[in-house]
Amino acid sequence: MNLQRPNANDATRTANRSRSVVPMSGLCSRCLDGCTGNCEVFKASFRGRELIYPGPFGEITAGGDKEYPVDYSHLNIQGYALGARGLPPGIKGDPDTATFPSVNTETEYGWDIKVKMKAPIFTGALGSTEIARKNWEHFAVGAAISGITLVCGENVCGIDPQLQRDSKGKVTSAPDMDRRIEIYRRYHQGYGEILVQMNVEDTRLGVAEYIRKKHGIETIELKWGQGAKCIGGEIKVNSLERAIELQKRGYIVTPDPSNPINHAAFKEGALKEFERHSRLGFIDEDGFYAEVKRLRDLGFKRITLKTGAYSLRELAMAIKWGSRAKVDLLTIDGASGGTGMSPWRMMEEWGIPSLYLHAAACEFCQKLSDKGQRPPDIAFAGGFSSEDGVFKALALGAPFAKAVCMGRALMIPGMVGKNIQAWMGDGKLPNTVSQFGNTPEEIFVCYEDVKNIVGAKDIKKIPLGAIGVYSYADKIRVGLQQIMAGARCFSLPAITRRELMSLTEECAKVTGIPYLMDAYKDEALKILVG
Repeated sequence: MNLQRPNANDATRTANRSRSVVPMSGLCSRCLDGCTGNCEVFKASFRGRELIYPGPFGEITAGGDKEYPVDYSHLNIQGYALGARGLPPGIKGDPDTATFPSVNTETEYGWDIKVKMKAPIFTGALGSTEIARKNWEHFAVGAAISGITLVCGENVCGIDPQLQRDSKGKVTSAPDMDRRIEIYRRYHQGYGEILVQMNVEDTRLGVAEYIRKKHGIETIELKWGQGAKCIGGEIKVNSLERAIELQKRGYIVTPDPSNPINHAAFKEGALKEFERHSRLGFIDEDGFYAEVKRLRDLGFKRITLKTGAYSLRELAMAIKWGSRAKVDLLTIDGASGGTGMSPWRMMEEWGIPSLYLHAAACEFCQKLSDKGQRPPDIAFAGGFSSEDGVFKALALGAPFAKAVCMGRALMIPGMVGKNIQAWMGDGKLPNTVSQFGNTPEEIFVCYEDVKNIVGAKDIKKIPLGAIGVYSYADKIRVGLQQIMAGARCFSLPAITRRELMSLTEECAKVTGIPYLMDAYKDEALKILVG
């Protein structure tokens, strides 16, 4: 396990001066009076609470980098030299029919009314962070043309500067939410969907009623938490007036913008930003069922649930209550998470890591299934960025896992494509890009594919970030086809837990996946002695 340094990290823009660091505290072994920095203790000595968060806000996403004793890299994928499972009915597997391009990567989720996706991935909740807002067109169009689901996250209505409410405080107009929904739907190809996430503040604002009545949204997501933090969502604002406005809307804003002391600090320039926080949710079984019923009575066809890296107790609640309420999809997000703004030390040290949490989820789902109770469809989240990770998650969670939720990995291509567009406009393409060409047609390998989807007329309207998302999703899809073909699984339902092996006995203990020297051992011995 790599040395963790709790007193310095690029996420908080801090670094140790000394090459020798005390492992527990992260302090330099020789702390010098007169040092000019820049460890976290040094910087916190004059910037205080700012050091809780990665920065600068609105320009970065951050992911925890703590290494755990066991993670998905401790699983390997089995490959076989015979067989072909999951081919269309009537097709016998042979070298001409069982080719990797023929692998079907489509998936679906939902209790009764299903949603199909072209690949088993979808976006993490893109909510009220500045990264999500200013890159929305790239993310939304990219997801739509890729045929995957887009999750519009919490607090979007609540922070809209143009939000309008009635006398009861319920939303009557939310232009930014309208914009987000319209952009995705404009390029929707019949696969995937846009669903909207809802927290405590969203419920109080009447967001569910608004999006159902005005936009006919069919799926809404209840949020219990995420893998990056165990408190509600946060953003930062750099305007005193904006901080006061959000406080009046019912949000927790710190430092208190109504306090004259903070007025003075802001005026003097010492206090540069305020934090807007959501409230902690409190769950109970009867209340959960009542809320699911209320949302269904509003006309929502599907209810999904997002939960985080809480204890096994909360995981069991999510699975059991989700089963009883016929929740359409349960997304389980493990630590350490990646996000636009979470307390850095919380991101590093809180919660059950992904592999442990997902292994427990599979065990719990199987227990319900063995009792004749159907678990909700499952999606795993928490650090995935490549096709091998997607395959491992689906195999570990088989037959319950239907998809993988990706946070930063699906955002980065949108930002890369957006920046390529800006660099081209400024005539400053970096060599990493210009080596492939100087026009979108030359640079983006999937440009003609997207043109074929949207048409020659609309291709010039498509932001390049969307083509970036499409290119990345296509890489995941094709890479997944190759891995699935090697495991002789030609459709997603054919994937089983037997397609995995544990590289260590500790991983085998955590996951229930056999140690590689035990996997298929019985079959091997039968061949040898038969």
